[in-house]
Amino acid sequence: MGMISDTIESLRSLQIRQVVMQAISLGMIVTSALIIWKGLMCVTGSESPVVVVLSGSMEPGFKRGDILFLHMSKAPIRAGEIVVFHVDGREIPIVHRVIKVHERQETGEVEVLTKGDNNYGDDRLLYAQGFYHMLAG
Repeated sequence: MGMISDTIESLRSLQIRQVVMQAISLGMIVTSALIIWKGLMCVTGSESPVVVVLSGSMEPGFKRGDILFLHMSKAPIRAGEIVVFHVDGREIPIVHRVIKVHERQETGEVEVLTKGDNNYGDDRLLYAQGFYHMLAG
């Protein structure tokens, strides 16, 4: 009987070791992912360096499910560039093309008008009520 109880006890301790090792492995994977994410944030200058396209509004250039790696540029935004932005009241980022840039001479503020390549109209309906452009920056 002593041998059987020793075997059962060694199996229990082995299971506890396996659970602890799996927890440590999971912790290392999560920590590695966070370090990679923070590193991408530093390199790209963007708080969200990776975005997944969620709609067909930019087809055929970007299809649903495409993964985009973002980079913040110091250069001014120009018409024709693709931007990613958030709209109040929507949690998902929007990936669209800039079709018009307007700079206010008195304040230096830059406003942009965007549109999805596959959409019929521009994005004015997405912006806050009363705004015809989105403030860049």
